Amino acid sequence: MPSFTNRITQLFGIDYPIIQAGMVWASGWRLASAVSNAGGLGLIGSGSMYPQVLKEHIQKCKIATNKPFGVNVPLLYSNIDEHIQIIIEEKVPVVFTSAGNPAKWTTVLKQQGITVVHVVSSSRFAVKSQQAGCDAIVAEGFEAGGHNGKEETTTMVLIPAVCNAVTIPVIAAGGIATGKQMLAGMVLGAEGVQIGSRFVTSNESSSHLKFKEAILSAVEGDTLLSLKQLTPVRLLKNKFYNKVQQAELNCVSVQELQNLLGKGRAKKGMFEGDLEEGELEIGQVSAIIKSIRPAAAILAEIWDEFELALQHPLK
Repeated sequence: MPSFTNRITQLFGIDYPIIQAGMVWASGWRLASAVSNAGGLGLIGSGSMYPQVLKEHIQKCKIATNKPFGVNVPLLYSNIDEHIQIIIEEKVPVVFTSAGNPAKWTTVLKQQGITVVHVVSSSRFAVKSQQAGCDAIVAEGFEAGGHNGKEETTTMVLIPAVCNAVTIPVIAAGGIATGKQMLAGMVLGAEGVQIGSRFVTSNESSSHLKFKEAILSAVEGDTLLSLKQLTPVRLLKNKFYNKVQQAELNCVSVQELQNLLGKGRAKKGMFEGDLEEGELEIGQVSAIIKSIRPAAAILAEIWDEFELALQHPLK
């Protein structure tokens, strides 16, 4: 058991202030339970799940771990009411909300004794989240994979801005995959980190092996923010990305972009392994990820490097 404690470890009842992001097509019960069993906070990513599927993942996660875990709920999805009801019925202890206004659901969840955290991309929305009653905030910089903030503020700038704006605990996210990067976020004022891309390349991630291998081959510049007229999303370059880029250069309408995106594009890429026509959501930090490992080994490696960097910060 580590001796390190702060407001984040106490809030969630975890050993390490490391949260595994709830990512679509990557974060099922296997990954969430593995991270929680290793001492972090595992999250089930509900954004790619029908309500009944979410219920099954929660129930399987409760069997696989007796440690705290949570569910990430993107507020823009159509089945949000059913997702919230299932989370309440299944007594999930922690909910991370994202991609929407936390004001509507935070009170509802907290009345059920659920700890609520909201993901933001600006200090302005951090303040709104605190006013809504959130227990903590994830400040996610522009380096992050998947859906992103329109402000394009980097993690290095965002974290101190958010920490100066609120009094509740802040969790750093975006471009973090190592212990040294974790320490950097916490030196800037964060009390924990949320890590996505590194856990996509874990054994327990439900993402397709072809997608994981594509991440290992990525170098700097292989991901770019795209689809800004719809919802900004960071994508790994491929044939589909090139189509989007050309459409945006041609100044097509929002509807034409929506038609190009279609339905099920993320599932096709990340879950089914179509590396040409699929939507491949991953962060900039993919450029330094070079191995597929068990989630517990990834967490232990991050924590060990964090402790070493904390003792010898200039090495």
